[in-house]
Amino acid sequence: MEGYLSVRQTQVLKALIDEYVDTALPVGSEALEKKYGLGVSPATIRNEMAELSDQGYLRQPHTSAGRVPTPKAMKFYIEQLMEEKGISVTDEVKAKEDVMEAKGDLDRIFSEATQALAGMTHTLAVSALSDNDRIWHSGYAHVFSNPEFADIAVCESLFSFLEESKRVNELFFGRDVISPIEVLFGEDLGWPNFTPVGVVTGHIKVQGKNAAISVIGPTRLSYPSVIPAIRYVGGLVEQATNI
Repeated sequence: MEGYLSVRQTQVLKALIDEYVDTALPVGSEALEKKYGLGVSPATIRNEMAELSDQGYLRQPHTSAGRVPTPKAMKFYIEQLMEEKGISVTDEVKAKEDVMEAKGDLDRIFSEATQALAGMTHTLAVSALSDNDRIWHSGYAHVFSNPEFADIAVCESLFSFLEESKRVNELFFGRDVISPIEVLFGEDLGWPNFTPVGVVTGHIKVQGKNAAISVIGPTRLSYPSVIPAIRYVGGLVEQATNI
């Protein structure tokens, strides 16, 4: 049945995504069989991977025998399979101190929050306030630790986007938002050279206006760590600005 995954297919998909997030490399059946103890042979895993590909959850890069998850797979993982990780007490305390000390200074609150989020997630963090051309960024160096951004065209597209406040505002505030945490993929956005990019955004209210605090990285972001961090830092911004 289209869209239905068996228990075994779900196990294979979760293991494959976990491995892909760790390595950034296409994943083969032998690697899954050796590392994840799925209890079936590589041949059976290959058959399940072929079925997952037919259903649009995996794709096979031309140069590799392994497979990588599609945005459809990542969304399924985030909604159904992911187990959120706790934030360390050290990170929580430092972020709270830095953000709350900036009370009364909106620019500094967003600056501290964006820096805290970049430090907690080891990614590029971006924040914005609607009806305001000011964009806060932190963690550019983390971009280059991901092989996806070895492609100069991808980096150029990402950095050009960040310099255009109109496009940033369009991304964060240009659509009806259903969930306080939103996950978008470059493939969905359809922007040139944005296919490897993933964006996780926390939507919050600041003094009656919409605001966004976000992480931008590869589609294989560590969502179990990133999502709780965004939720926590977004809550600090709301506290500091709405007191």
